[in-house]
Amino acid sequence: MLWIKNGRVIDPANKRDGTGDLYARDGVIVDSLSESELKAAEVIDAQGAVVCPGLVDIHVHLREPGQTHKEDIASGTRAAAAGGFTTIVCMPNTSPVGDNPGTIRRINDSITRNAIVNVYPTGCLTVEMKGEQLAPIGSLKNEGIVAVTDDGLCVQNNEIMRRAVEYARMFDLPVMDHCQDASMTQGAVMNEGYWSLKLGLKGWPSAAEDLIIARNVVFSRQFDAHIHMQHVSSAYGVDIIRRAKKRGIRVSGEATPHHMYFTDECCKDYDPVFKMNPPLRTEEDRQAVIEGVLDGTLEVIATDHAPHTADEKDNEFDIAPFGIIGLETALAASLEVLVHSGRCDLSFLIARMTHMAAEILNLPAGTLSTGAKADITLFDPDAEIVVDPDQFHGKSTNCPWNGKRLKGKVLRTIVAGKTVWDGNQITAQ
Repeated sequence: MLWIKNGRVIDPANKRDGTGDLYARDGVIVDSLSESELKAAEVIDAQGAVVCPGLVDIHVHLREPGQTHKEDIASGTRAAAAGGFTTIVCMPNTSPVGDNPGTIRRINDSITRNAIVNVYPTGCLTVEMKGEQLAPIGSLKNEGIVAVTDDGLCVQNNEIMRRAVEYARMFDLPVMDHCQDASMTQGAVMNEGYWSLKLGLKGWPSAAEDLIIARNVVFSRQFDAHIHMQHVSSAYGVDIIRRAKKRGIRVSGEATPHHMYFTDECCKDYDPVFKMNPPLRTEEDRQAVIEGVLDGTLEVIATDHAPHTADEKDNEFDIAPFGIIGLETALAASLEVLVHSGRCDLSFLIARMTHMAAEILNLPAGTLSTGAKADITLFDPDAEIVVDPDQFHGKSTNCPWNGKRLKGKVLRTIVAGKTVWDGNQITAQ
């Protein structure tokens, strides 16, 4: 039994926001406990803390199988727990890629053995993520995938993408797309604009993202299929999604903390920690992404947690890999951009990191409803932290917030009624 008392309970799915208690029995949220159960329960005094559903991240790279020098399911889920996440969705661009039932089964076996939070796998859209032949989507669904995506790459052939969307619709699977016209980004390493010109680096136009977003809107409308745009970074891309949603087209989008926080000016010192895909863009784009979150165009916040080793990332800007980690900093960074700036309240932000994220992929997560799994996060939105790469729980440290002071400390992460992070250390075995 679990009794969390005196906390500010924020459960946006149930429109709850107020001081109160929360109870769990056998890993499930219940309305109350008997007197004898209360005496036997684990008691957590949450006075001064926010108590909310466990955070949900639908865009994480766990690198297993094949790239476990960067991250694996054990280390990645520990990072997730330290960041307040109780449910994450892993991408299939592993080695080998998740384009066949055997690889998905292998991932699920490792999840069962090694994960300390809930992990759901996705499967590839195309064989070997080459964009040439459809992956066996039905067989992948039978192994438990929750969506299909070639994240990390984008299907360039429109006919192949059309067929992929059709088949995914048949199996009631959302399509998650990394929107990038590769013909416009060959050799590009940062946003095309003032800073790419000044730095002498090959620029990556936002139009490369906008064109694919527009294509996906067309296919979503044609087949009444749910297509989710990953890590939206351009102002015009946000507007395309906004207008499509107003017409009732089944598209959705996500914002990352780093695209809401940083701009391409951060690349001025050639620091490869700021090299990511899609790239950091202009201040206008950054503000448009934030506005997209605030007006509901981009329903969720997701990290695109992408670990790389120090040896890989500590290279010339041109040759360093794209990507940053974000699981352990996402909450604090999002609080700074959206809540501490006065743009929205806590309930608004929590909704986009809990039940609204879960609803994109139909996951059983993100609420404190009676009967729901007791996945719970406690945090202090005003407690200051200093981002210290030596304290990360994942294997990699490629984080653009290293050394920064942020407000928002995760005090406890609870999965199925059991504490896996106590605010200082991982407690799960």
